[in-house]
Amino acid sequence: MLAERTLAALGLYGHTGSPVADRRTIAIRELTGYDLLLTDDVEAATAFAGIALDDGLHCVLSADMVEGNLGERYAADGLTLLVGSGSVASIAASLASHEVARTDEVSSLTIAWTIPGKPLHRGVAVAFPDPVGARWGRLVGRSPDRVAVPVDGEWAGAAATVIGRIGADPVQRMVGVADHRGHLEGIALAAGALAVLDGGVGPGLHRPGEVPDAYLSAALRVGLGVAAYTQ
Repeated sequence: MLAERTLAALGLYGHTGSPVADRRTIAIRELTGYDLLLTDDVEAATAFAGIALDDGLHCVLSADMVEGNLGERYAADGLTLLVGSGSVASIAASLASHEVARTDEVSSLTIAWTIPGKPLHRGVAVAFPDPVGARWGRLVGRSPDRVAVPVDGEWAGAAATVIGRIGADPVQRMVGVADHRGHLEGIALAAGALAVLDGGVGPGLHRPGEVPDAYLSAALRVGLGVAAYTQ
């Protein structure tokens, strides 16, 4: 977030640790004067979303969901609540949605992302850009197109493969990213905040995959590099 040129102030809500060496960053105990609350605290996500709503702020969470009717309340107040924005999976979903939108007729879709864990020796084959490379993954739930790929070490990746037609021409397009896990998760979270602040996400509850253009544009702005292959 500190790399964003338009950032005026970054308040660290309830921060008690060491100061951050940037004049725009200050420890705060109230949200007055701020536009958006951003947090990667999964356990307290619902509480933070409630605080942001009460103070009239947009909210971006790394958590996949919140409890209650917060989405409806945000919509009623003309505010945005973006969930699932701090994970590698959110990047994969956005890449997939972006590619699907470019394809007239989709016959096959695969969405894959890495998770920390012991690498598999069989399963669903997935190709990520180097240094993650080719890996084995497992289907998530009963979905035929979502694949979680256990990877040990510091690297992470996200990928999407779309097979179909553009007009009368068959096409197979693969897009993917690979980076240090902490950096990629930081990009994923910050991209959600910037997409909301840029006005690319409407009021109410949303996920990054529902607003791929706004989300990926923000992610590219803060350092995401995407590799693509078309056949």
